[in-house]
Amino acid sequence: MLCYIGIGSNLGNRKKYIKNAIEKLRETKGVEVRRVSNIHETEPVGGPRQGRYLNGAIEVDTKLEPEELLARLQKIESELGRERSIKNAPRTIDLDILLYGDKEINEPYLKIPHPRMRDREFVMKPLKEIYEGI
Repeated sequence: MLCYIGIGSNLGNRKKYIKNAIEKLRETKGVEVRRVSNIHETEPVGGPRQGRYLNGAIEVDTKLEPEELLARLQKIESELGRERSIKNAPRTIDLDILLYGDKEINEPYLKIPHPRMRDREFVMKPLKEIYEGI
């Protein structure tokens, strides 16, 4: 299944966290990283006052079900030091399922397509790059 994942970081060595997260995805059984967008520096949206983000998108081909993929992304976030405190808080790494084929899921723990992706240039610009072949 073709899937798109948003990636972002605004704490510590942002480039290193993004690189490490992509490598951990590459090492995941049932996930093939196909393309990665350019990484863009962006202003934070919502939440407390915080530093700028590095954001991008990843295209993967996966055999994992959406819930399995979500669990793997959350494990990667945890392995890279993400702490969940308040909504939109600064983070070492953020991995969001943006699209999973044409599947629609509306559960409290998982919403696909990502509900706010079309309102966020820091998501749409990297997706467009992947679509257009950067």
